[in-house]
Amino acid sequence: MSEVPERWRWFAEGRFGLFIHWGPYSMWGRGEQVLLRERLDQAEYERRSCLWNPERYDPCEWARVARRAGMKYAVLTSRHHDGYCLWDSRLTDYTSAAQAPRRDFVREFLEAFRAEGLRVGLYYSFMDARIPGFWEGPGGLPEEWEAFREYVHGQVRELLTGYGKVDVFWFDGAWPRSQAEWKSRELVEMMRALQPDILINNRLGHAEPAAAGDEHAVEDAGLAAEPGDFGTPEHRIVAEDRLWESCQVSTQRLWGYAIGERWRSADHLLSFLVEAAVRGGNLLLNVGPTPDGTFPQEFVERAEAIGQWLDVHGEAIYGQGGGDVTEFITYGWQTVRGNNLYLVIRFWHGGETLRMPGLKTRVRRAVLLTSGQELGVEQSRDFLTLRGLPAEPPTPLFPVIRLECEEAPEAWDWAKGRLWKHDPRINTQWAAARGRTVWVGR
Repeated sequence: MSEVPERWRWFAEGRFGLFIHWGPYSMWGRGEQVLLRERLDQAEYERRSCLWNPERYDPCEWARVARRAGMKYAVLTSRHHDGYCLWDSRLTDYTSAAQAPRRDFVREFLEAFRAEGLRVGLYYSFMDARIPGFWEGPGGLPEEWEAFREYVHGQVRELLTGYGKVDVFWFDGAWPRSQAEWKSRELVEMMRALQPDILINNRLGHAEPAAAGDEHAVEDAGLAAEPGDFGTPEHRIVAEDRLWESCQVSTQRLWGYAIGERWRSADHLLSFLVEAAVRGGNLLLNVGPTPDGTFPQEFVERAEAIGQWLDVHGEAIYGQGGGDVTEFITYGWQTVRGNNLYLVIRFWHGGETLRMPGLKTRVRRAVLLTSGQELGVEQSRDFLTLRGLPAEPPTPLFPVIRLECEEAPEAWDWAKGRLWKHDPRINTQWAAARGRTVWVGR
C-alpha cells in the first residue's frame, strides 16, 4: 500500500471502529431492510416511522461503550434505504427533528462521540425506497430522477456544512445507478471543497450502468474503487492495496436491531479485528440499537470484553503494519510493529514449549504480554523455541507473546511463501532427509 497521507494516518493506525445501524426500522425488529425485504405497505411504514420516539437515546452512553471497547471512531446511519433522516434536514420533513422525537440525532451523536475523543463518521444511503424516481432512474422518470439526485447532493451538503468536522463519510445504496448517473465525481469534489480532510468510502456507483438482470452487478453493487478513498469489504476480510476496513455484524446476519438474532461470541468478534490488523486493515463492527435507543446488553458485554483485552494487548493491534512474517497458522496470527513480532495465540495447546519455523531475525527477548512473564528463548538457524509457557491459557480470549527482535522481523526465503504458495521444490531436501521410497524406514 502506498504511503498514507498524514491527515488519514489516524484511520490507518486506529484499526477499530463502531458501525451503528439505527432508525425507525428498529421498531419492526427484523433488520434494517424490513421495508424492502418484506415489501411492507409504504404509507403504513411511513406513518408508523413518524411516531417513532426513542426516549432512551443517549449518545453519550453509546460513546462511552465505544471508548471502553477500544474503538477509535464511529459511523452512524444518518439515512438508510427507507429514507428517514436522523438530522434536521431542510429538504424534507421525514426526519427525527420534524416528527415525534423533535431531536437532531446526528448532532447529538457527533457532539457526544467527539467529547469522548473519538473520530466521527456518517453513513448515507443514496437509495430512498419511497421514491419512484430512484427506481426508474434517468431513463424512466428523467425529471423525477434529476430532482431526487439534487436532493441527495443537497443532503450531503447539509451534513458537511452544519455539523463541524466529519472525519468519514460512508456511502451505500448506489445500486443500480452508475457514477455518471449519480454525478459522483461532482459530489466528491463538492465534499472535498467543504471538508478537505474527509475520508470518503468507495460505494459511489458503478463505473458503467448495471445491466438489467445482471446478478453479479447486483452482488457487487456500488463497490467501484474510484473515486472514493478506502475499500469496504462486507461480511469478509479481504486486503486491498489502499486503505480499507471490513464491516462486520456482531450478530449472525442483520445490521439493524432484530428480535431473536444470534450473537457471535467475543472471541469470534475479536478474531475479525485481529485478522483485519494482520492484513493491514480495519474492523468496523456493527451494532443495531433497540427501538428505544439503547445498545443491546449482549453487544455491550462483548464490546467490553474486547476492550479489556485491548487494554493489555492493544500494542499488537493498533498502528500501521501487518503480519504473517512466517508460518504460524497452527497456533494463531502474527502482527508486526517496528522490531516487535507479536504472536496472537488462537489455539493454546497447554505445552511448556512453542516452536516456530522460519524466523530469520534474531530474537533478543520474549514476553508473554498477557501476564508480563518473560519466556525462555532458544533460536537455531531455522527454528525459534519458546520455553516456560503456562499450562492454562492466561486469558479467556487470545494470549499474546511479544518477540523483541534485533531488527524488523523477517523470514528465511523458504518460509516466506507459506504452504501451497511457493515453488514446491523448496521442500525436496526436507522430504529427502527421510528417504526416497514409499516404504517405512527405506
